[in-house]
Amino acid sequence: MSTVNLSRYSFSGNEGAAPIEDLANLPAQDRERLVLAGIDVNDRSVSGAFMQLNHAGVHCETKHEGLDLMDIRTALKKFDGLPQYFWKLIDPDKDEFTQLTREHCNGGYFVRARKGAKITQPVQSCMFIKGHGAGQSIHNIVIVEEGAEMHILGGCATAHDANDTAHLGITEYYVEKGGKLTFTMIHNWGTSTTVRPRSAGIVEAGGEFQNNYILLKPVADLQMYPTMKLQGQGAVARFNSVIVAPTGSYVDCGNRIELNAPDTRGEVISRTLTTGGTIINRGFIGASAAPARGHLECKGLILGGGRIHAIPELDSNQDGVELSHEAAVGKIAQEEIEYLMARGLDEDEAASTIVRGFLNVDIMGLPLPLKKAMDEQIGLLETGNAM
Repeated sequence: MSTVNLSRYSFSGNEGAAPIEDLANLPAQDRERLVLAGIDVNDRSVSGAFMQLNHAGVHCETKHEGLDLMDIRTALKKFDGLPQYFWKLIDPDKDEFTQLTREHCNGGYFVRARKGAKITQPVQSCMFIKGHGAGQSIHNIVIVEEGAEMHILGGCATAHDANDTAHLGITEYYVEKGGKLTFTMIHNWGTSTTVRPRSAGIVEAGGEFQNNYILLKPVADLQMYPTMKLQGQGAVARFNSVIVAPTGSYVDCGNRIELNAPDTRGEVISRTLTTGGTIINRGFIGASAAPARGHLECKGLILGGGRIHAIPELDSNQDGVELSHEAAVGKIAQEEIEYLMARGLDEDEAASTIVRGFLNVDIMGLPLPLKKAMDEQIGLLETGNAM
């Protein structure tokens, strides 16, 4: 992990930004950047929407009776500091990024699906950075109470003219008994953006957590390693990720699942592709209870240079545990190209077809407009136009 000089960035300065009543009123260039981060500001079917612009929460609305959504600073005041949730899963002294966020948190959101609520339409959350040298340090709390269900569609992006920016993001997830949380995160940063998310969560008995992560656009330096602890019998966690690193991008990413109760299951599926950048792809599943099952799948594709380093780890001292992993890094096989060319495709079309199949986002259950946008981006990768 490269060294980051946090003093280069400004983590204060526009806390008084004016509210944005309707996100559709954002400038066209900003809306375009947000679409590629999964946020369609014209989508009126969402259950709620939150937007953070640099250091201020500028938009927050809820449309579902069982949904609580507000700026984290508002929630801390309203709920007496959120003693059950705030900084309970992540050590604020973990590193310089958690320390800065504890000392100078400039936003984030609190979102809760109340007991038994079935929130079928996604909740949109957007973290947006504009300007030169801006730093964003946020803290999010996500709670799915007993028997509730919720899908959060989170987009993080920089404006088209933003440069030399940083995003520090703390997120703590709580999935109570029988709850179900799907969290889809899409990043659309820039070539000079440094990103340091720090995330952790717990899943209680019978709960389910699915995390989808998509990065198809350049980023200067990103490092993240979210951890989920399955604390109750029958809990399940799944991580799916699709990551592309063009020249100049450095991505150190991974997921960790701890199977701490009987009958728990964990799965980490990652697809990484470099067109010139560096990717370190980590994965860990550990079991301290039995029976338990876990599977890691780390596959990387190299197009035109770059480096992928896959590091899968399995750990257990329990009888009755089944843990497995697959890891592979390589280039497109020439025989695959020739097979498709023999069926009428030219070489570029054959390569694009293979890339599209490799970076398959169908398993993520994305909304149709978002899936279409992702497919278009993936289809451009072979020609380099998406970069």
